[in-house]
Amino acid sequence: MVADFFAGELAVELMKELSKLCKRACYFRSTAENLKSSINDLLPIIQEIQCSGLELPQNRQRQLEDLTQNLRHGLDLARTAAASGRWNVYKNIRLSKEMGRVRKAISRFVRWPLQAHVLADVHHLRVEAAERLERIERRVEEMGVGGRGIGEESQIGKWFLEEKEGGCEGFGVGLKVGKEKVKEMVLDEREEKRVVGVCGMGGSGKTTLVKEICGDPEIRSHFNNRIIFETVSQSPNLEQLRLKIWEQITQGNRLFKSHDSIPQWMVRFEQSIRRPILVVLDDVWSLSQLEQLVFKIPGCKTLVVSRFRFPAATNSTYEVELLKEEESLSLFCSSAFGQCSIPYNVDKKLVKQVVVECKGLPLALKVIGASLRGQPPIVWQSAKNRLSRGETISDSHESRLIERMRISIDCLSTNVRECFLDLASFPEDKKIPLDVLINLWVEVHDLEEEDAFAILIGLSDKHLLTLVKDARNRVGDIYSTYSEISVTQHDVLRDLAIHMCHCDSINRRKRLIMARREDGLPKDWLRNKDRPFDAQIVSIHTGEMKESNWFQVYFPSAEVLMLHFSSSTFFLPQFIETMPKLKALVLINYGTSSAVLHNLSVFASLDNLRGLWLEKIAIPPLCTTTVPLVNLRKLSLVLCEVSKSLNGSATNLPLLFPRLSDLTIDHCIDLSKIPSTICGFQSLESLSITNCHDLNELPPELGRLNSLQVLRLYGCLSLKKLPQAICGLKRLKYLDISQCMNLRSLPEGMDQMISLEKLDMRECSQIKTLPMSSMLLRSLGHVICDEGIAFMWKETEKAIPELWIQVAEERFTLDWLVQ
Repeated sequence: MVADFFAGELAVELMKELSKLCKRACYFRSTAENLKSSINDLLPIIQEIQCSGLELPQNRQRQLEDLTQNLRHGLDLARTAAASGRWNVYKNIRLSKEMGRVRKAISRFVRWPLQAHVLADVHHLRVEAAERLERIERRVEEMGVGGRGIGEESQIGKWFLEEKEGGCEGFGVGLKVGKEKVKEMVLDEREEKRVVGVCGMGGSGKTTLVKEICGDPEIRSHFNNRIIFETVSQSPNLEQLRLKIWEQITQGNRLFKSHDSIPQWMVRFEQSIRRPILVVLDDVWSLSQLEQLVFKIPGCKTLVVSRFRFPAATNSTYEVELLKEEESLSLFCSSAFGQCSIPYNVDKKLVKQVVVECKGLPLALKVIGASLRGQPPIVWQSAKNRLSRGETISDSHESRLIERMRISIDCLSTNVRECFLDLASFPEDKKIPLDVLINLWVEVHDLEEEDAFAILIGLSDKHLLTLVKDARNRVGDIYSTYSEISVTQHDVLRDLAIHMCHCDSINRRKRLIMARREDGLPKDWLRNKDRPFDAQIVSIHTGEMKESNWFQVYFPSAEVLMLHFSSSTFFLPQFIETMPKLKALVLINYGTSSAVLHNLSVFASLDNLRGLWLEKIAIPPLCTTTVPLVNLRKLSLVLCEVSKSLNGSATNLPLLFPRLSDLTIDHCIDLSKIPSTICGFQSLESLSITNCHDLNELPPELGRLNSLQVLRLYGCLSLKKLPQAICGLKRLKYLDISQCMNLRSLPEGMDQMISLEKLDMRECSQIKTLPMSSMLLRSLGHVICDEGIAFMWKETEKAIPELWIQVAEERFTLDWLVQ
């Protein structure tokens, strides 16, 4: 580094002297100009080496030292020549020849050693990048994860994770033929086949087919498991999605905001070190979307999944065919009877008539089959008749599908049907937080939480929604939290729910739903704003909203308001003040940064608010002038910035939320300390502070929470100890400290926790011993822990015969990296 520093300084000085010499001495003008040109080519390269901060090998250091000597010699010659008189012809000629030799030495360095340096640098970069990728892949393989799962949102993109489905719902002959055709398109490495497509109507099995292809061993081997799966949907944030895909392709390169600005040298470099990669774009709705998401990089294959063909963008497209008669019957029987054929004691003719009316559409076969499962023959006959009548409703195949599938909803009980229709209130292709959904059903339909969960399972069994993997088992536990569990719904089923919700006039609809818009409310709302809206649920999905984007409307019957948006700032609508019956308010920000809320004064009118869910919101400071929410029972802060409102806050929180019974703070990474005033909640029954990685201290007054029954602290990585006062929680039934990796011990005096029934302490690797008082936990019935501490609990088991010690399976996940 010393050599290139002096080389740079000398080159600058020599340039100055040569400029003077060109003007003053005719003998040296030609030689000086040539030398100046060589220095001018060399100077940017030297400056780049200086700025890189890299330590150079010894051989390069020696070469740069030789260059420095030549530059220093050239500088001395230039100064000598400038001082030489015009009459000393012999001396001037000698100096000119000497300067010519310096120029040739510099030119040789630029032509040969410097080029070799560049080639060597490129080679080293390629080798280092390849080694780095191999280390990452080995690490991922060792951890037992193939990548990110389908549908899991993250800031850096998603890898496809193979998923297999059993039973009779696999591929029939038709889809197997389609799979081979699409595989052939995907494996075709010709340049003109870089973008290929799969199209078909909604519910025809496009996504199922493509997922099967992505999980195919031949495809995974060809792309070395480098398969990105992204759902685009009707209203995506294209800029964010494009950047996410680019970062995944380049393993996190953030230098360029879009593929349009990628320089050609980087494209060539990527080509030289990258292996093939497959990008799957599911649910693409327009050519403009597609054009912005296709990366024309060598080795990058794009598979487009859509209801439409895009001949201008895709080189080959396979259209998914509807199922043949035998395939339709097999899939239908799997859903209706749990086997691949018609049972012997069932009317075969009637079953086949219903199957024919499903027109070979996989989704219709599954949904209608599930709705008729266990029903008497008269219901089957009624379904067949109604399906037949549906033929004449519309010329659109998809409209006919909706009408056929509607019978699956009409046969549901009133409560279950209403709960299904509520799913239309959530944005397209977004995960639905289970906590929000259950709370909505509890508040709007006056259900108990257990009954709401039973309805959820029923809808899942009928294929009317999809529970995430293992969700059924996780939420079946009475102590489970719903905050990290979500459900999804096929877009055709969502269209069906919206279709059914829109049967009434806009002012009389029970659910008023606004699909995503960048700003402003729909014009039909404006035309009807002078009359009150009867909606019980109001759902709005938009971008950034300012005060001028809203207009006043009246919602005297509204009980739930959901505001979904993508923005760093958001102005709360003034019409919240016209919602005297509002019980639940949900604000979810899908933007990249936490949103700052404006017009907070509307909270003053929410006297009946019972549930508040805030996601990716910058929580403002709470002060003595904050209007209390006197009936608030449940408060959830997810991915929020809370440091200004909670860290060290002296505000009397129980005064602001006097009836709060459930508080959830999840993934609030700037939370380092819980305010002591939180211990004043006399009505608090459940406290969940989870995945707050900076939380290092709990208030010592925690034992004052006299009503607390559930305490979850999992995933708080910086937490090193529990306060001794925790033992004073006499009503505590469940304690979850799992994944608190730096927690070193359990507190003494645990025998005071006389109601404790379950303890989850998996992945608490620093806890090596148990307090003696643990043997006196007479009510303890279930402990979940790692194998390393399980043997110690075995000793406790002798004192507590009913104790069940569950050794947790080792589970490796990278989810915490992208939360």
